[in-house]
Amino acid sequence: MIEDEDHSHVESEEETVQHIISHEKSAAGILCLLRTRHGSQASHLLLTKDVLGIVATLGKVDDDNLSRLLSEYLGIETMLAVVCKTYDGVKVLETYEKDGSVSKSSGLHGLGTSIGRHLDERFLVICLENLRPYVGEIVADDPQRKLDILKPRLPGGESPPGFLGFAVNMITIDSANLFCLTANGHGLRETLFYNLFSRLQVYKTRADMLQALPCITDGALSLDGGMVKTTGMFSLGNREQLDVKFPKSQGTSNLPVNYVDTEKQIKELKWEKERMIEDMQREQALLNNAKQHFEIKKQEVLKFMALSASYATQGLCSMLCSGGYFQRSGLDQNLGGRGYARKSIDLDFKLKRIGFSPKYLVRINGLQNDSTHINSGPNTWQLTGQAQFAALGP
Repeated sequence: MIEDEDHSHVESEEETVQHIISHEKSAAGILCLLRTRHGSQASHLLLTKDVLGIVATLGKVDDDNLSRLLSEYLGIETMLAVVCKTYDGVKVLETYEKDGSVSKSSGLHGLGTSIGRHLDERFLVICLENLRPYVGEIVADDPQRKLDILKPRLPGGESPPGFLGFAVNMITIDSANLFCLTANGHGLRETLFYNLFSRLQVYKTRADMLQALPCITDGALSLDGGMVKTTGMFSLGNREQLDVKFPKSQGTSNLPVNYVDTEKQIKELKWEKERMIEDMQREQALLNNAKQHFEIKKQEVLKFMALSASYATQGLCSMLCSGGYFQRSGLDQNLGGRGYARKSIDLDFKLKRIGFSPKYLVRINGLQNDSTHINSGPNTWQLTGQAQFAALGP
């Protein structure tokens, strides 16, 4: 550590929150102020129920000097980033007008205006479900679920002197956020902090860090202020003192040994229940959609069958008329002198049901029991397989 600096002051989580609130024009400041004033009730609002917290409040560090270094490495914009579990939570934070401009009356902008804080600048929002998680192993039996990352090796195969560990494993995370925060069951270390720090290495001194350059792939820090952002990119000059940094962890708790395991099991059961409910809702939606689609197709088929029957009837009538079955032969006094023609014919009907237009009136001779029906307007006539009938037409 830097010997001539005083790091005796240890920042608590409450102090970190107050420093965040002091950034009046930040989204993080608005959210922290809301939670300070309304407590747990703020978490039930549609706007904030998916917000997990602010980066600076989601992790703790054992050493105040290391906390300052990690906070400086990330920068104030990232330390004040809002963290959401899902993209649905991201969408409600900001809405837009028809011309694409940000709506000032809704989302965080509207909330800020309502409490006298105007949000004019850009702000970062991190969506956990969209982050690419760490895919390696977890350190066995580690209550903090640290990532089992292979330690760096110099070209000769030996470990670099002064190597203290990976920054992602130096963050202490509340047990509630260690697992089951995403649909795949990942916690904050595999998602948020792995994406922020990746394989950032921490060394005791700048000299140790520079000696280890051949095996540094994702940047490095040293406790005396050295910083390598990425391979080949060095951060020089005086250290930046940020007012927002990770609070100091409270050390090992006096909880029973099996407490963390029990809490993990409860968390996993709740997570599995949520996934099961989501699956049931998704399957029910698919079933409802299939039923609706079936009903539409059913109505289309019935309509098609009705139209087909109508076209078949009209076609048969046209065939009979054009084929000479119905012919005008002069006046017939037996029909009341109305000037209708009549002709008796034999037809072999093999159709079960035919609907005739009211234009034609059919009279049946020689009825039998094995008859089918022909509908003609308001009248229903019976027809055998072979029958003589007279068709009357205008």
